[in-house]
Amino acid sequence: MFAAAVVVLAAAGASLAQTTAPQWGQCGGIGWTGPTACPSGWVCTVSNQYYSQCLQGAATSTIPPVTSTPPPTSTVGTPTSGSSSATVTVTGAGPGSTLKPNYLWIRAVEAPHFHEYLQSNPLYTASGSVLGSYTTAGQFNVVNGQLVQLLGDGSLLYGVVETRTDPTVMKLRLSFQKTPAPASAGTFAWSGDALQWTIANVTRPNNSAWLACPDGTGAVPLFVNLGPYGYMTPAGCADETIHFYNAATASS
Repeated sequence: MFAAAVVVLAAAGASLAQTTAPQWGQCGGIGWTGPTACPSGWVCTVSNQYYSQCLQGAATSTIPPVTSTPPPTSTVGTPTSGSSSATVTVTGAGPGSTLKPNYLWIRAVEAPHFHEYLQSNPLYTASGSVLGSYTTAGQFNVVNGQLVQLLGDGSLLYGVVETRTDPTVMKLRLSFQKTPAPASAGTFAWSGDALQWTIANVTRPNNSAWLACPDGTGAVPLFVNLGPYGYMTPAGCADETIHFYNAATASS
């Protein structure tokens, strides 16, 4: 009897884990089929119709209804020189193709994603990070330990790395949100021109190690690599370091 009860409780716990998004993880949006509940103390907060995220202490938001007329969008063709061949959907306004004062391009410097540039997807929105074409590169800097992305209206998006929920997890997705990340979410910094990320209680063999992991749709999401660089690389991913580039315009 007792053993049967333990099995039932374990099954219930497993089910709950499968239906709860991680801290800072995606929890909704048009087309989202993953978990929609957040951990205790976290709220699924709408950034736009296509992306909702578990944020700590955030106010409850209502997901905007899907209408027959979608938000204005355009597509930007991606050149084939050293970058993904997928088209990119633009749903927000960017800062332009000329680097603004105090901002930088950030790009990968290792094959097979050599000189693909950091950006959010959909472009210029609070959403997941990807590596993509120089023609749609975002503009960034590190300010007080925060990775910030400049938008066309002068507002900022803030980089946040998802929470490590299990010691066996060796890669963590980088996303962008509308509010600054708490200090407990880790610290971004430059080491020379390389972007680093550190967090208390996690020792990384290489604080500049990242992973580019194509998702099968043409997008190349970017992850923090918690493991050794160039060794025990997760299946389907490529080891990367990402560096700033301060030329006036991005190039392949």
